[in-house]
Amino acid sequence: MKIALIGYGKMGHAIEEIALQRKHEIVLKISIDNLEDNTIENIRKADVAIEFTGPESAFENINKCFEAGVPVVSGSTGWLKQYEEAVWNCKEQNGAFLYASNFSIGVNIFFEINKKLAKLMASQAEYEPSLEEIHHTQKLDAPSGTAITLAEQILEVSPFKKQWVLNKAEKKTDLVIESKRIDPAPGTHIITYKSAIDDIEIKHTAHNRSGFALGAVLAAEFIYGRKGIFNMQDVLGL
Repeated sequence: MKIALIGYGKMGHAIEEIALQRKHEIVLKISIDNLEDNTIENIRKADVAIEFTGPESAFENINKCFEAGVPVVSGSTGWLKQYEEAVWNCKEQNGAFLYASNFSIGVNIFFEINKKLAKLMASQAEYEPSLEEIHHTQKLDAPSGTAITLAEQILEVSPFKKQWVLNKAEKKTDLVIESKRIDPAPGTHIITYKSAIDDIEIKHTAHNRSGFALGAVLAAEFIYGRKGIFNMQDVLGL
């Protein structure tokens, strides 16, 4: 499979390593040093594009892949206000699009555990839920996309919380996400339910980027030859 890497930072390098190990070919690598090569013509050389950039460029990059007729896997965060527009554009172009806030197999299992626990706690008013996420200092957005996904899973079923807020609650109905930036942490997410009697806590800690990179390549393998909108639950059969 021929892969275009749109975004060739630390994650792009990790994805390249895994992709080559799995006998794929990298036909395009876009970084801040060669943005002029990020063209529809060049993207068309690939079977699948994997997009890991930033919130200021992700939406444009994804749409460029739709225009090129190339399935795109994106892990960029901080741009999701435009996600529904991207989905609409994908359908208009009869393309293929897979977005995930986190490609790690472990994190996606963690998402399923979080949903189950949130349902169990939805009737327990005495427990106060909160989230904490820790990442390296080069991560620009806060909270992380993974933390937002976890929070939204809780909000979907909780009768006590109405919105997530960053670091400090203003109302009883606020669900707090505490964001910390500490090197060299690649990613830790903790969900805690506190009461006067006890605490319940679930936690996921990434040791390196390999799990994220492998998940992104698995997603690219999954979306190759398909049309439509997908997520990591589709890839992993969860």
